Amino acid sequence: MKIGYTGIDLPEGKTRYEDEVLNGLVEKDKPKKISPYFVEFLRDEFVTCDAVVVPEEHVLDVMIQDMETLDSRLSRAEDETERALITRCVQALEEETPLCDQSLTESELAFIESLPLASLHGVAKLKGGEAVHEVIRLAVEKAGRMFFYTSGPTESHAWLVDKDATIVECAAAIHTDLAAGFIKGDVVDLDDYMSHHNFNDCKAKGVAKLVDRDYIVQPDQVIEIRFKG
Repeated sequence: MKIGYTGIDLPEGKTRYEDEVLNGLVEKDKPKKISPYFVEFLRDEFVTCDAVVVPEEHVLDVMIQDMETLDSRLSRAEDETERALITRCVQALEEETPLCDQSLTESELAFIESLPLASLHGVAKLKGGEAVHEVIRLAVEKAGRMFFYTSGPTESHAWLVDKDATIVECAAAIHTDLAAGFIKGDVVDLDDYMSHHNFNDCKAKGVAKLVDRDYIVQPDQVIEIRFKG
C-alpha cells in the first residue's frame, strides 16, 4: 500500500506497520516465521497513492491539486451533467471536503475515478502527534482496507484486503491456488482465537465458523482455507 503525505515528518520509503494484532498473535503462537505488513510512504505524491495523510492545517495542499485538475476538465466539458458534477466537486473541495467524503452515485464515481485526482483515494486528516503506526492505521481505514490474519506455529502473517472482501478474495490474497481450489473457509474472531490454544482448539470448541465462498470476512479475523490442490 502506498501512502502519500505532506506537511509531516514521516520515514520515506518502505516502513513496517507495528501491528498490535500481529504482535499478539506472535506472542501467542511463537511462529518460526513472522510476516508483518509494510507500507510505502511517498512525500508530496498523491495521485498514485492508495491514501493520503496530511495535517488538518495542510489539507488544502491536497485539495488545490484536485481543484486545478477539475477546473481544467471543466473548461473542456460540454455535457451539462458533467459540468454540474465537476462544479459540485470543486465547491466541496473549496470547503476542504475531500472527494472520498462526498456522496456520489455509481455513474458519478465512475467518471471521477477516470480523472487523476488525489483526494478520491482517501485523505486522513491528522491532528498532530500521531505515531507512525497510528498514521498507517488511519490511512488503511480511510482507504477502505482491512487486515485479516493467518497464524500458527509455522507462520503469523498479516494480510491487507479491501473491506467487505469475501473469503475467496482473502484466499486469493494468500495464494491464487487457494482461491482456485477453494472448498470452505474456517473463520475465527480475534478474541476467540486469543482465548483458545490454537486453531484446532477453536474448531473443537465450536468458536470457528465454517463458511462458504461468499462469506464476508470481518476485520482482524483469523482464517484457514480448505482447498483441493
